[in-house]
Formats: sequence, structure tokens, C-alpha cells
Amino acid sequence: MNKQLVLSALGADQSGLVNEISQHILALGLNIEDSRMSVLGGEFAFMLLVSGEEAPLQKLINSIPELEKKFTDLIFNSKYTQPRQQKPSLSYTVNVHALDHQGIVHNLASFFSDRNINIENLNTTSYAAPHTGSKMFSVDLSLSLPEDISISQLREAFIEHCDNLNLDASFEPESRK
Repeated sequence: MNKQLVLSALGADQSGLVNEISQHILALGLNIEDSRMSVLGGEFAFMLLVSGEEAPLQKLINSIPELEKKFTDLIFNSKYTQPRQQKPSLSYTVNVHALDHQGIVHNLASFFSDRNINIENLNTTSYAAPHTGSKMFSVDLSLSLPEDISISQLREAFIEHCDNLNLDASFEPESRK
């Protein structure tokens, strides 16, 4: 019976890291089902959902000290997890762009939390505006909406919330590729 393990690491960005970690996991006969990887500043962070038989998963856990010696600047964590039990829901995406200032993520998270809406994924980026060089901020959210929610009322309230905060926002059904 397959089990699931979340493996994460944080440390200095190093060339070839994804290749070597994925090769190590494959050599143990395990599968990467889901992943998030990003360079943040000079640090590299990843989270992997790894599945397989319990014995190879345990070998992966036991190999963490070896991996930390090999990649001296990485700190690894692991945790067994269960398959997610998901209620029927509607997938929506939200994109927000604005001049960068404190509190944008909190204001968005608070809006959805107050309505018991789950944020499935959140990505942010700072960048310079093309013509002015002003510091801009972008937020991309994936939401899981309850099936019984009034989407038009939610969208209207969200756009009004963003307008009050001077945030340019979109709220659309997630497109499946």
C-alpha cells in the first residue's frame, strides 16, 4: 500500500539540486506526486509530496543526514501525510497587482478567511514597473470555493474590497490546461 511523505528543504541555491534530489528519490523507487520549488532571495526552497511503499519512504527519511552532508547548506524536514479528503468545490484564481506596500497578502488572506474560503496556493512577486521603475507587487491565488456560494456576490465584494485598497484585481474560474 502506497503512503505519502512531504519532504521539504531550505538552503543556499545550488546548481543541479533538483536533478540530484529527484534522482535520489527515483533510485529509491519512489514517486514525486506534487511539488513546489522556488528561489527566494539567495535561498532555494522546495516541498515535495513523495509516494511509495513504506520501506523506501523510511529509507528516504533515514538518508536525510546523508543529504544534509552532501548539500551542506540545506536543511531538510519530512513528515508522513494522508491523502487529502476534499469536499466538492469550485476552483477559482485571483490575480492582484499594485504598488508594493505592507499588508497586501494579509488583507487578501483576511478577506477569504472571513468567508471560510480556502486558499489552495499563493504566489507573490515584487518587480519594477516597466516605465517608472516603481516597486510593484503581484499576488496569484488559487481558491477552493464551496459549491453553494454565490460567486457573483463574492466577486463583487472582492473587487470592491480591492478597489478600497487600491489593488488591481481579477477573479476568474481556474482554467484547466
